[in-house]
Amino acid sequence: MGHRLSKIYTRTGDAGDTGMADGARLGKDHPRVHVLGELDELSSVLGLIRCELAEDHPVATAICQIQHELLDLGAEFALPHLQLLASVAVTRLEQEIDDMNVLLGPLKEFLLPGGTRAAASAHLARAVARRLERRMVELSRLETLPGAALPYVNRLSDWLFVAARHLLHGAGGRELLWHHQRR
Repeated sequence: MGHRLSKIYTRTGDAGDTGMADGARLGKDHPRVHVLGELDELSSVLGLIRCELAEDHPVATAICQIQHELLDLGAEFALPHLQLLASVAVTRLEQEIDDMNVLLGPLKEFLLPGGTRAAASAHLARAVARRLERRMVELSRLETLPGAALPYVNRLSDWLFVAARHLLHGAGGRELLWHHQRR
C-alpha cells in the first residue's frame, strides 16, 4: 500500500468544496460533509477517553474497536455504495451495554455529566454521537444512508451513556442526579 497522505495541504478546498473518495466534489456545507466531520469529532473525543484509561482497560479496548468502525463508516459516507460496517457491530454494542449495565443501579432521574474526566468525556462523546445521528437523519432526506449507519450511531450513543456510568462506578465516583425545581 502506498502513502495515502504524502502531502497534507492540497489547496483544492480553498474555494469551499472538498473531494470525496469517488472523485466527486461537494461543498463543505453539504450534509454528507457534515456527517464526515461529526464522525471525525466523535472519534477524537473517544481518543480523549482512551487517554484517561489504561491501554488494557476493557472500555479502552472497546473504544479502539469503535474508532475503527467509525472510520469504516466514514469510508461508507465518502464512497457511496461501499459497505464496511456490518449490522453485527450493532449487536455487539448491545451486548456490551448489557454487560456494563449489570453492575449499575437503575436510574430514577437524569444525570449531570461529570464525576471523572473519563466519565465526563464519555458524556461529551454521547452528545457528539447524538448530533451525528441528527446530521445523518438530515442527510437521509437527500440520499440513502449505509444500512447499519443509523442503528449503529443510535446504539453507540446508548453505549457511551452506559460507559460513562460504568467508568464512574469503576472509579468509585458518585453520580449527580438532576434535582428539578418543583413549583
